Amino acid sequence: MPRRPVVVIAPDSFKGSVSSLEAAAAIGRGLARVWPEAELRICPMADGGEGTLDAILARGGERRSCAVTGAAGTRVDAAYGWMNDGAIVVIEAAQVVGLTDTAGTAVDVEQRSTRGVGELIRVALDAGVRRLMIGVGGSSTNDGGAGMLAALGLSLVDAKGQALAPTPQGLASLAAVDAHALDPRLGDAAITIMSDVNNPLCGERGATAIFGPQKGVRRKRIAELDARLARFAALAERAIGRTVSTLPGAGAAGGLGFALQLIGGEMRSGAQVVADLVGLDAALTGADWLITGEGRSDLQTLLGKTPWVVAQRAAAKNVPATLLSGGVDSDALPELAQHFAGCFALPAGPAALADCVANAATLLADRAEQIARLFGAARY
Repeated sequence: MPRRPVVVIAPDSFKGSVSSLEAAAAIGRGLARVWPEAELRICPMADGGEGTLDAILARGGERRSCAVTGAAGTRVDAAYGWMNDGAIVVIEAAQVVGLTDTAGTAVDVEQRSTRGVGELIRVALDAGVRRLMIGVGGSSTNDGGAGMLAALGLSLVDAKGQALAPTPQGLASLAAVDAHALDPRLGDAAITIMSDVNNPLCGERGATAIFGPQKGVRRKRIAELDARLARFAALAERAIGRTVSTLPGAGAAGGLGFALQLIGGEMRSGAQVVADLVGLDAALTGADWLITGEGRSDLQTLLGKTPWVVAQRAAAKNVPATLLSGGVDSDALPELAQHFAGCFALPAGPAALADCVANAATLLADRAEQIARLFGAARY
């Protein structure tokens, strides 16, 4: 008799549908129909964007919340993680300025600000925390992190010395930046920036050109808004004494990656950080199989997104990894197949996207069951 299978389940969230924990649970239900005796090791994953906080807290820590300024200037109740008795605070920018927040995106992108992210950092500093892990993915903002820096004491003024709103619109009149009131406690803080983006702040691969349109930046406004970020960056870098706008990741979250690096943050792969925090390597030890997935998989998946990172970790342990996503780009299959032992999408036939989103958990369980039957037949 073969021993009971050991399966690691480590998906990302399916944006707008199920969280990574819900996705993992659904896959587990499908596997249990075939292998009720299987050892299922659940490791919800994320890459620094929406769902990062949930994935990390699933392994321990305390969820806290605080009212801060949302992208549109109204108050939002943002959750954050209190880890290791306050030794670490985990912040997910999408909790404050998330692209899926309808209230935050109700105003034009040129009027949105990351001020609330800075306010949440101050909450951590006020509590005596000096180690922060900040996931920056999934933001609706394109202010270069000006709002965050303003909340931490950076002064932005026009030619008359009048304070400006730290928004793309406000940056149009920017004449000077003063960092003398920047929170001095930042000098003692260790900030890890979690992201899957390596773009610079400005230019043809910058925040505005690449990610601006999905946040509402009109094509005809890209050049102007990019120029505003470039001017803001030059003045802010001069004021703080650090040059980071061309570094990988500066363009993450509409330039929030730039602002965090400007105050000393270290850019890291969000999925790699989360993998460490949830103990993925330990879970893979002695495992027979790994299942991962995301809302949609394509060539971008291989640029450091969660399934690719998870598959690399599994390969290092000689554990085959299978991809189970909401959708899989058929054109990307030759490249994806080099890293995954099978790539599967949820719908069994033609289906409306809305129905797939609404029934993702059921579809995941059903597809996982069938994949388990195939895997079992091949292995045993």
